Amino acid sequence: MNDETAALLFDVVERLEKSITARECPAIAALQGERLLILSDYDYLRDDQTAAAFEARAAAKAREVSAARWVFAVPQVWMITSNSVYSRSVSNHPLREGEQEAITWMSFDSSDGVDYGRVPYTRRPNGQPVFDEPEVFAIAVRPADHMPGHKLLQALFPGSQ
Repeated sequence: MNDETAALLFDVVERLEKSITARECPAIAALQGERLLILSDYDYLRDDQTAAAFEARAAAKAREVSAARWVFAVPQVWMITSNSVYSRSVSNHPLREGEQEAITWMSFDSSDGVDYGRVPYTRRPNGQPVFDEPEVFAIAVRPADHMPGHKLLQALFPGSQ
């Protein structure tokens, strides 16, 4: 990941951390091209159709600003098993055994390609989140269709993974 994309990632992560601390869970897309455009959607986690619609709007805006790089991120709950990662929407319900909250992110840079990662976080007894640093996956990742940002990537680059 180059410096410009890393800076954009840290900007998005900081915005999401503030939202999560305020008990809000939007999806955030930062699109950088002719200008920087930040989009958010508070209903993204509601259902697949709402998520797909937001990613389609983000793709249209990315084309509009001739985005050379973008970051898409959303808070989720993860469960990591020996051979896969399962995720679900965040909720007010307690975490189940083995689950962890995380900001799931995908980035794209026209000169550097696609990166995937997460920002794990835990909560203090009073509910206050404590965030780790962003992690970039160093292994080959094949995202499922429902991974946040995947539909945005497909809309901009059909056939990409």
